[in-house]
Amino acid sequence: MRIGRRRWLVASLSLAALTAAAIALAGLIRTAPAALPARPLAARPALLLLTSLPLVFGENFTLGGGGSPALTRLEQRYNVKPIALADGPSLASFRLLLMAHPRAQTAAALVDLDDWVRQGGRVLLLADPALDWPSARPFGDPLRPPPGFADTGLLGHWGVTLEAPAERGAAKARLDGRALILSSPGLLASRSCEIAAAGLVARCAIGRGKATIIADADLLSPELSGDSEQQNLDAVVAELDRLER
Repeated sequence: MRIGRRRWLVASLSLAALTAAAIALAGLIRTAPAALPARPLAARPALLLLTSLPLVFGENFTLGGGGSPALTRLEQRYNVKPIALADGPSLASFRLLLMAHPRAQTAAALVDLDDWVRQGGRVLLLADPALDWPSARPFGDPLRPPPGFADTGLLGHWGVTLEAPAERGAAKARLDGRALILSSPGLLASRSCEIAAAGLVARCAIGRGKATIIADADLLSPELSGDSEQQNLDAVVAELDRLER
């Protein structure tokens, strides 16, 4: 009887251990949230796009080289309207703006942008301190995306600091259940904004508006994101959707 009871106890403990291991494994295998669906054409709100990246046209401004995967994904849900400057006339009458690694803005445009946000505008800013986006254009070419986000005080004005990565190279992050592939992402910190994904994202309430900052723009590049491209783009779309609320 003692031997049988001992065998029963060992078997019970083994079953409990296997159950605990299965639960732990299930916790590690996290399913990404479903991608937000495409909207009917008539239901797509306007999305201003300000970027130095070749998202709308190819690097040589040829129509055949445009239509990046990022633009295709954005256009499934938005009426994308490219702009060249975040100034008052460009922002007027619009509510949502994506600044994807923009070039340096003029002082007057930064004042206009800040006023626009405080009056209810919503902006998603991809501020990359160490851009790795591949480019055939030589360094110094004015048409090549800048090597780092040109912050002229805007982030500090919104209570956010951005640090460059200690080491460059591929990196991974999880944002709201999505697995992202990044390249040399920066680190954001703030006392007044919500920080997510271990410093990758800052979500700020500014006046009556909102600003979300992501410390990487390479997540829009299909060359760098590889198999994670869809989750990268889905994460960007999800942040825009959050800003719409």
